[in-house]
Amino acid sequence: MSETGESTQILADRLRLGAGFAESERPHVLDLLASLERHLARWDPEQVNLEIRVKDRGGPEQRVTLEAWLPGWPSVVATVADPELDRGVVEARKELIRQVEDEKARRAARKGHATRYGSA
Repeated sequence: MSETGESTQILADRLRLGAGFAESERPHVLDLLASLERHLARWDPEQVNLEIRVKDRGGPEQRVTLEAWLPGWPSVVATVADPELDRGVVEARKELIRQVEDEKARRAARKGHATRYGSA
């Protein structure tokens, strides 16, 4: 895989469709999760694993879970309850991104990097 193609292939190569999703839905799910790519680009794609699943699909208690396993980190899990599947996938993506960015900031602060408040 070329260097320029690596970051754009993380989702396509590393996303596992779990319970409640059919393989035929992969292109649509990848489109909904596309903005997650840049937040995962710092890791070797071969070491990133992602899974999305839905529980009680189509029901009022429908829950979408997006889980990421990143090297050197505990698993990151975002779960959203939403009766509208696409909206649930998008909200789970946003929550996973928030958790990843928060953890990056915590790790940077522990290493003594400057924070947004200007302390170095």
